[in-house]
Parts: sequence; structure tokens; C-alpha cells
Amino acid sequence: MHLYKSIGFWQFLLVLGFLILTSVNPHDRFTWFLEISWVAAGLLLILFLSRKGVFPTSLLAWLITIHAIILVYGGWYTYEKVPFGEWLKELWGFERNHYDRIGHFAQGFVPAVLIREVLLRYKVVNGWGWLEFVVFAGCMAFTGIFEIMEFAAAKLFGDASLAYLGSQGDVWDAQWDMLLCGVGTIASILLLRRFHIKIMGSTIR
Repeated sequence: MHLYKSIGFWQFLLVLGFLILTSVNPHDRFTWFLEISWVAAGLLLILFLSRKGVFPTSLLAWLITIHAIILVYGGWYTYEKVPFGEWLKELWGFERNHYDRIGHFAQGFVPAVLIREVLLRYKVVNGWGWLEFVVFAGCMAFTGIFEIMEFAAAKLFGDASLAYLGSQGDVWDAQWDMLLCGVGTIASILLLRRFHIKIMGSTIR
């Protein structure tokens, strides 16, 4: 299969184009670099897998694209200054910019599909109950590791990492982040599990 005909190619170009656009004049280049590092690594991984003929389902390709755009958009302005979050803050009277909460919800919603796809493709788990348990556990493990990495960044870079952390003075920020990831994971399981399994062509019920 030619790369330009493969599932995910045009989504790949869309994310790459957005990355290039935001690199021109980000609010804080150091924060932008930290935030987009995940996306850049993902693009390289997609290129590597495509050369081996491994392509995602269309569902996963579009979800990853949306997730990447959320991350890059947040890195462009820094999460505490994202215009969409400021609009929500004024609309609902929030005390802080909650755009990062959207990012952490997506951190559970999208990887849940990714993990399920890997588990089904390689037949790692038998039975849908155990499958969804591993999906949930995998997402929660990742968000826990992510918070530890944010802690490491804070210790390593000091005040330079404040915009990257995006806690905005909330002492419970890490707990809220993990909670939103868990909510996103459960929402993804409830809304997409049956459809995802169907398009994967799996016999798991």
C-alpha cells in the first residue's frame, strides 16, 4: 500500500502542518517544545510503523489527530492562556483556565482506543471484560507516569517549567488531571467499545 493511500496519511499531514504553523511564533517556545514533544514522537512512530505496513483504523487515526491538535494548540499558547479556555472561563465564571482539563480528558479518551486496538490486533487479552479492564488500567498507568514526568520536569527546570505544568496555583491539579483521564477512559469505553471492536473485525463480545 502506498503511504499516501494509507489510513492516517492525510491526518499525519494535517498534524505536521499544524506543528509547523505553531512553531513560527509560540507564546513560550520552551513550553511549546515540551508540549509538542509527545506529538513529534508520535509522528515518528507512525512513520516507522507505516514502513512496516502497520496502519491504524480510521477511527483511531482521527482520534489521534484530534488529540494531537489539542496538545499542539495548548503548547502554542501554553495551557493557562489558551483562548478557548479563556472563553470558557468567562462564559461559566471559572476561576482558572480549564483547557488543560480537556487535554487530560482526551488523555484517557483517545489512548483507550489505541490500547484496545493493540490488544486486539495482537490477541493479547481474551474476553471483553478483561480487555476493558486492561484498557482502563493502561490509561491510568500512563496518566500516573505522566504526572511523575511533570514532577521531574518541575524539579529539573524549576520556574521555567511552570507554564508546562499548567497547575495555575491549584494544589490538587495532579489529582484532577488523573481523575479527568479516568473519566475520559470510561467515556471512551462506554461510547466506542462496540463500534471499535466491530470495525476491528474481532469476535470478542
